[in-house]
Amino acid sequence: MRGRVVQVHRKAKQGRARGVPKQAVAEITITAEGVEGDFNRWRTEKANGDPDQAVLLLSDETLADLRTEGWPVQRGELGENVTMAGIPPTALGPGVRVHLGEVVLEVSKPCDPCTVLYSLPYVGLERGPGFIRTLQGRRGWFARVVRGGTIQPEMAIEVEAAGLSLPIV
Repeated sequence: MRGRVVQVHRKAKQGRARGVPKQAVAEITITAEGVEGDFNRWRTEKANGDPDQAVLLLSDETLADLRTEGWPVQRGELGENVTMAGIPPTALGPGVRVHLGEVVLEVSKPCDPCTVLYSLPYVGLERGPGFIRTLQGRRGWFARVVRGGTIQPEMAIEVEAAGLSLPIV
């Protein structure tokens, strides 16, 4: 299955600020630890740098669906590092390999929605619980790094079924 990178995002550490929204950038560099220069408070402070949460992938089609449902969510606002097009969310799952140029990621687990998303201007405390319910199973997928490199918008993406290729290095 093939798709393309629509946008890439990261957020530098800014005091005690949370990790959303992430800003669009021209490219991101993926290392064994994840996205270079991207700070994720939960992953850093609570999950001890969990390699299974190194990169967050999200479908642009999911964002379009959310907008149709009345949530004006934009790319980067759900904390994703890579917004993809042409890859249905149902194509991703644990063990699936995602090739983005030289970069190879292995999907590890779904990203569960959390109350940090209440900070988005169109969510807030009142609408927060409804937004969290809406995002169940739709916030994207975490991936571990198999092979690092650089990712830019418009790069081709190829998805490979679980268990077919490269060992993790």
